Amino acid sequence: MGNSLPDDIRRVLIARSLRAFGDGYVAILLPLHLSRLGYNAFEVGVVATASLLGSALLTLAVGLIGYRIPRRRALLAAALLMAATGLGFAEVEGFLLLLVIAFVGTLNPSGGDVSVFLPLEHTVIAHVIADEERTAVFARYSFVGAVFGALGALSVGVVDWLAPVIAPSIISAILFGLYGALGLLTFLLYRNLSSRVEADTGTPQTPLGPSRGIVYQLAALFSVDAFGGGLVINALLALWLSARFGIGVSTIGAIFFVTGLCSAVSYFVAVPLARRFGLVNTMVFTHLPSNFCLILVAFAPTVGIAFGLLILRSLLSQMDVPTRSSYVMAVVRPEERPAAASVTAVPRSLASATAPLLSGWLLTVSPFGWPLILAGTLKAAYDLTLLRRFSGLKPPEER
Repeated sequence: MGNSLPDDIRRVLIARSLRAFGDGYVAILLPLHLSRLGYNAFEVGVVATASLLGSALLTLAVGLIGYRIPRRRALLAAALLMAATGLGFAEVEGFLLLLVIAFVGTLNPSGGDVSVFLPLEHTVIAHVIADEERTAVFARYSFVGAVFGALGALSVGVVDWLAPVIAPSIISAILFGLYGALGLLTFLLYRNLSSRVEADTGTPQTPLGPSRGIVYQLAALFSVDAFGGGLVINALLALWLSARFGIGVSTIGAIFFVTGLCSAVSYFVAVPLARRFGLVNTMVFTHLPSNFCLILVAFAPTVGIAFGLLILRSLLSQMDVPTRSSYVMAVVRPEERPAAASVTAVPRSLASATAPLLSGWLLTVSPFGWPLILAGTLKAAYDLTLLRRFSGLKPPEER
């Protein structure tokens, strides 16, 4: 399938790669930048919460009216918003203004892709690609995001390398400016999307129909998982690693680089597992052991052991990403896909948005890794509930 991908899908994958690179280094740069400006861990959590909450509300708006808006136009608008966000963080230092920009912009402190781009791109992929190729394309989509996110995390080491000759504030401004430039490149890519990405003119234009109950149940479950993940977003995990083990930004960036590569490899492993055992079983039985690894990280006595547990977790924890995306697109009708993608993404974003606030507060109260323990416990509960409720609902390719 490597040479048979439609041009529209190639453009989506390239755009995903660009944004992932920016998100990869911004997730680490953001807490360091805010700390240099004099803000504490709680205030970093507030900014992260504002960013995720704003993305959630914007994604909800797209879900409610997205079936009436051309997909290409919506993606172009999102790309311009990304460019404006980078420029804003490069220029502004006041907390309230930063909070506003975080809320209305696309800055992603989670190191993943929690933004309005996600449901739009998922809809385009499911619309253009055949059912039997859907999971494999979502694996590739997740793969390029993980690889370029890892490269972005590694590149943040430039802050340490250039510190002796260039002021950190100037470096931060340059990197945020680069984030904005990546938004402009994304805009140029989406300008050339074809009419194939748009909804069929004969398709009933309703947000959600017969699949409403399924979508709402999935959204509720995904929100539990996302809340757990929001407790350990890269921005706050970097803060905890630095405080717990006294390591610098280059070491943290290297850790996230390796774990990101491990996650990227796991996406392709998920494809044959899903074909053999099914999408839901693959989601649950790879995700569950990764959550126990996350809990153990909190008790790691050395950075080496913590690093090893994070690697093991990364090899397992993200196999549910392409399978989850594929599953949602598979169990709803084609005309419901834009709304389903948004409605399942919004609770995830909302849950992720509230979690950093709690995590930042916990780290302020105690340096122990309570956020990691709470995150692992919640995510394990999600896995078991998902298996019990949806193991019998099969996608078309498994029937």
